[in-house]
Amino acid sequence: MRETSSYDYAIIRVVPHVERGECLNVGIILHSPTRRFLDASIHVDYERLRAFAPQLDLTAVQQQLEHIIQICHGKKQGGPIGQLSQSERFNWLISPRSTIIQTSPVHAGICSNPEEELQNLMKKLVLLEREQKDTTLSVPGKIAHQREPER
Repeated sequence: MRETSSYDYAIIRVVPHVERGECLNVGIILHSPTRRFLDASIHVDYERLRAFAPQLDLTAVQQQLEHIIQICHGKKQGGPIGQLSQSERFNWLISPRSTIIQTSPVHAGICSNPEEELQNLMKKLVLLEREQKDTTLSVPGKIAHQREPER
């Protein structure tokens, strides 16, 4: 049996009208310091997002979500934040903000496989039942979506 480790996670949300507080869950950021694991899994259902906020610039939303992944992975494209330690990057990503892309409060858990747990959380908190059957929709470190945003 694999040893278990603690982890923290936050739900990534699109909040089109910050003043209203309505949101659509689009991903999960998971950090397990003992496993040296920091990753995000993102799935955007653009059809639902368009119905929820027709005026939203979907290309800008996608770019911001891609930036989260770059920061998680410590990529150069993540800018100065992407060069920080994993814990510092996680704390920066989950810090409260009043922008269109926000995260939930942080929750904790215990698991033996952070990658697997990231997928479990995606199924439980982000994907609709019909989307859970398609395992290609939720790939850690990549943005999965049903339809490309209109350009």
